[in-house]
Amino acid sequence: MTFDHLTGLGLTENQLKDFSSYRHMLLQWNSQVNLTAITEPAEVEIKHFLDSLLLRQCSLWTGRGKVADVGSGAGFPGLPLKIVSPELALDMFEASGKRVKFLQELSGELALEDVRAFHLRAEEAGRHPDFRERYDWALSRAVAAMPVLLEYCLPFLRLGGFMAAYKGPGGREEAEEAKKAAALLGGKLVEVYEASLPMDQGERSILIYQKVAATPKNYPRRPGIPAKQPLR
Repeated sequence: MTFDHLTGLGLTENQLKDFSSYRHMLLQWNSQVNLTAITEPAEVEIKHFLDSLLLRQCSLWTGRGKVADVGSGAGFPGLPLKIVSPELALDMFEASGKRVKFLQELSGELALEDVRAFHLRAEEAGRHPDFRERYDWALSRAVAAMPVLLEYCLPFLRLGGFMAAYKGPGGREEAEEAKKAAALLGGKLVEVYEASLPMDQGERSILIYQKVAATPKNYPRRPGIPAKQPLR
C-alpha cells in the first residue's frame, strides 16, 4: 500500500520503503504483542508516522545530536525521526520487554545505525550515569501528564538540551499546570508548536523545554512515584 501523505514530505525512495517495512512489521507483530490500538494502514501513516514527524516543523529542531526517546512503545516518535534524519543517534527506553524486542528487531530489519533500545523504566535510566545528562534531546509521546513527563525526561538532558513532549490540543493548559515542576527540575518552556493532522485526525501540540539548570540529584524519584505523586 502506498502513502498518501508521507510522499508530500520530500522523502527519498529508500525512506518510504523503510516506512512501508515499519508499518508492515508493526501490524504483523501487533497480533502477538500489544503495540498499538491503531490498525488501519492509513491511520498508522497519519497518527503514528506523520504525527511523529511534526517535530521537524519546530524552529529549534535540527535533526542532529543524541536523542533519548522516553517510553518509546512501538518506536514513536524516535524511529520515524531517525528514518528521515539518519545522522541522529537514538536511544529508546521502554518498560515492556516485548516492545523492546520489537524495537530491536525493527531497527535491525531497517539497518538503522546508532540506534539502541533499552529495557528500562524512565526513572531507572534517568538516574543511571550512562544516561543521565547525556542527551541533546529527550522525546516523549502520549506517555504521561506534563509534570510526570518533565520528571522522566529532564534528567536525561545535558545543560542547554531540549525536551519535546507530544500532546493533544490542550498542550498550553498542561504547560501552565506544570510550571512549578519545570522550574524545580531545571526546565523552561521555550516553544509551543500546534498543528492539525490531515483527514480530520486530530489536533496536536508539541511543548519544547530547554534545560536551563541542573536537575536536582534526587529526581527522578523511585519507579512509580512520579506518576502516583506528580510534582505540583
